[in-house]
Amino acid sequence: MLPKIATPSRNGGIVDMLKFLHQTSAIVAFLCVSLFWLSTLIAELFLTNAAVAQIKQWILSGLFLLIPSLAMAAFTGMRMERGGYLPRLESKKKRMPFLAGNGLLILLPCAFFLASKAGRNEFDINFYMVQTIELLSGLVQWLLLRKNMIDGRNIRH
Repeated sequence: MLPKIATPSRNGGIVDMLKFLHQTSAIVAFLCVSLFWLSTLIAELFLTNAAVAQIKQWILSGLFLLIPSLAMAAFTGMRMERGGYLPRLESKKKRMPFLAGNGLLILLPCAFFLASKAGRNEFDINFYMVQTIELLSGLVQWLLLRKNMIDGRNIRH
């Protein structure tokens, strides 16, 4: 279940706006990862190679929404930090390097490799090995983002 989005109030100031931006960008990022993962799985299991190639191109285009959303969520999250110790906030902060590393070092190169191979209709063993890595890493990304959203919901600012 997605968290209720805070709406910025007229008198709420910068904190309300940061919270609104943080929640909205986190939800957009979570939905992008969900759609990328599910569309890939469905295409691989039930659709043609042409559909797989189309989805791989769609995912590359979707990165222009996903990457800024993740960056905005990280930026606004850091700006909202009070400097005090909150266990759930610390847990979120500890997950961030894994989210960033998984996304930048595994998922992003996989997306470009797979789109390139699928665009040339090269569905060989290398394609499927990288596809497996992408699906597993994407699942880890989804689980970490979900955990961050759950922890974020329980933080009271």
